[in-house]
Parts: sequence; C-alpha cells; structure tokens
Amino acid sequence: MNDDLRSKTCTPCRGGVPPLSKTQAESYLEEAPGWALMDDNHRIERTFAFKNFKEALDLVTAIGALAEHEGHHPDISFGWGWARVSWQTKKIKGLHENDFIMAAKTNELAGHTSNIAP
Repeated sequence: MNDDLRSKTCTPCRGGVPPLSKTQAESYLEEAPGWALMDDNHRIERTFAFKNFKEALDLVTAIGALAEHEGHHPDISFGWGWARVSWQTKKIKGLHENDFIMAAKTNELAGHTSNIAP
C-alpha cells in the first residue's frame, strides 16, 4: 500500500470478490489510525468523542455527503458528544479496500469538524 488511502476513491464492488484476510486488514489499519477490527474481521469501527451534539451531528452530516459521493455507505449511530461509525462491504460480507479508504477519509473529516477526543 504505497498510495495514501485518502487520495483514492472507492471502486464499485459487485460481489464475488473475497473479503480481505485478517493480515491484509491489519496492514490497512496502519493507514487508518483509531479504527478497530470487529466481528471476526468483518467490519471496522471507530467512536469519535465531541464537546457537544452539534459537533457529532456535523461529522455525521459530512460523512453522509462523502458516502453519497463515493457510493459507499457506513452504519452510523450518534448522540450528544459522540458518533460511532462502522464500515464494511455488505456485498462480500467482509472488508474491502473501500472500507479503509472511507475510514481514512472519515478520520480526515473528523479532524476538520472539531477537536476529537482520543
């Protein structure tokens, strides 16, 4: 992975592609700090902390716009002072490079929407 994930765009996934192995997914995590493998390597997740509801909503709104632009959509839950984002490629029931591209871009958006807590 010599290319920065943030500079890539999602490629359409039509299924029939094997999901990333745990080793492959772990190597992608190096470019998407703060994310964790979940559900036996089937998705990645990160929770962001904020000072208030508006900051959490701002991130969710920004991720929604990015997801529509890229054609790849997360599961998101949020409330006062937090937002939890989960990426996976449902067509292959696991992880694809697209998920890590979106995680890296989510990190970048979070850095622009507020000061996130660790």
